[in-house]
Amino acid sequence: MAKTKRHQGAAKRIGTTGSGRMTRGRQHSGHLKVKKSPKRRRTLRAILPVHASDEKRLRRLLPGL
Repeated sequence: MAKTKRHQGAAKRIGTTGSGRMTRGRQHSGHLKVKKSPKRRRTLRAILPVHASDEKRLRRLLPGL
């Protein structure tokens, strides 16, 4: 039987905490940082928990995570 594969696009973007909760980064933090204020760039560095309604979908994409 074949191995279960994770969705690699989601696997690169989603992490987990020690207790098993899923975490995500913020959007709009990839480029064009010069015109964003320092306060805005600071908040974009934050790692946030995934919302409960999205976590069920992501668990299907990432089995074994």
